[in-house]
Amino acid sequence: MRYHPLSEPDRNAMLAAIGVPSIEELYADAPPQTLLKTPLPLPNGKSELNVERFFARLAARNLPASRAPFFVGAGAYKHHIPASVDHLIQRSEFLTSYTPYQPEISQGTLQYLFEFQTQVALLTGMEVANASMYDGSTATAEAVLMAHRLTRRRKALLSGGLHPHYAEVVRTISRLAEDEVETMAPDIRAVENLIAQIDDTFSCVVVQTPDVFGNLRDLTKVAEACHKNGALLVAVFTEAMSLGLLKSPGEMGADIVVGEGQSIGNALNFGGPYVGLFATRHEFLRQMPGRLAGESVDADGRRAYVLTLSTREQHIRRDKATSNICTNSGLCALAFNIHLTLLGEAGLTRLAQVNHANAVLLAEMLGNVPKVEVLNENFFNEFTLRVEGDAAALVEKMAARGVLAGVPVSRLLPRAGLDDLLIVASTEVNTNEDRDAFVAALKESL
Repeated sequence: MRYHPLSEPDRNAMLAAIGVPSIEELYADAPPQTLLKTPLPLPNGKSELNVERFFARLAARNLPASRAPFFVGAGAYKHHIPASVDHLIQRSEFLTSYTPYQPEISQGTLQYLFEFQTQVALLTGMEVANASMYDGSTATAEAVLMAHRLTRRRKALLSGGLHPHYAEVVRTISRLAEDEVETMAPDIRAVENLIAQIDDTFSCVVVQTPDVFGNLRDLTKVAEACHKNGALLVAVFTEAMSLGLLKSPGEMGADIVVGEGQSIGNALNFGGPYVGLFATRHEFLRQMPGRLAGESVDADGRRAYVLTLSTREQHIRRDKATSNICTNSGLCALAFNIHLTLLGEAGLTRLAQVNHANAVLLAEMLGNVPKVEVLNENFFNEFTLRVEGDAAALVEKMAARGVLAGVPVSRLLPRAGLDDLLIVASTEVNTNEDRDAFVAALKESL
């Protein structure tokens, strides 16, 4: 889309149509102290060619994820995505309108959504999944709202291992809904006693595994405590690849499972768009947000797909809507669906094993580095380091040496006093040379 500024005749015509003689008169009701007395300190206009060259020089200062050893985690993971995924998502059978209001016309869209839901249900160990949400954080907030509706309680308990951004989204949505949220202190080593905090005033307890610090958590006893007190357990993940190897949240007793699907089929994309996964038990189906595609037969007895459930306010539900965030992240869900289909069950398990093995190798190498401590007793492909000094400054130094090193905890929890902690993730894209470069850059930067 091109930007064409207004000409003076354009402005005069608009003012005449409004019925005021000047721009100043148009803003006559604005308090004088809010009006600018001088122009903003912006540079003069440039030609299109000069603007292109300026931004090209600016972009050249970046270190792209594809050109450096990449160990960033905390909800953003670099995995290999086959070229076939990008090719297939552009086929006309799938590249349809974002929100089809006559969805049965788009059989290709409904079929892949149906298959996507099946994949998510199998991965999470749940009975039913929706057609996706915006991302993991908004899916988590929607899960809390759903738990409130199901239990008729208005208070949630958030684990100290929940991703801080997810927790902030939950608090924002809850504040606007006038709901109550209790958040546990940051739990670096997964030692918090959640069970002791659970009582019959909570609608749900929200726990992440692997948590934001990389720790694996057994949710079984937490689920039992939730159910004993009439609350629901909301299980969260940010690394969908872990579901190919770990015990599913459904097997551990979770009632609602939500998380981020970016690591399957979707590139980093500067933080979005991503794809939120949402699954639950069949008995809670009617309170699940979003959309649900189902399988049926047409008038001739042939297999056909239909939009079985659509609960957003845009579908003329108004105050009865269970969600006003998103119908679904269609294109990202399609990419997830295609990549996972190409992998298959055995392929996903093998890929998850490679991710874990690479992370173990890196952790073992770091265990021999002075001034560095690996804090996790168990992890999937992500763990937390304690380093000497400021972790954020260390990341900048390592980037200058050509290594994208990880996420400083101080960036996630700026007021928690955890400046010496660094979250590191290793995936199947990391080679021996990448790990060597990481360790060398770390030693030089400490």
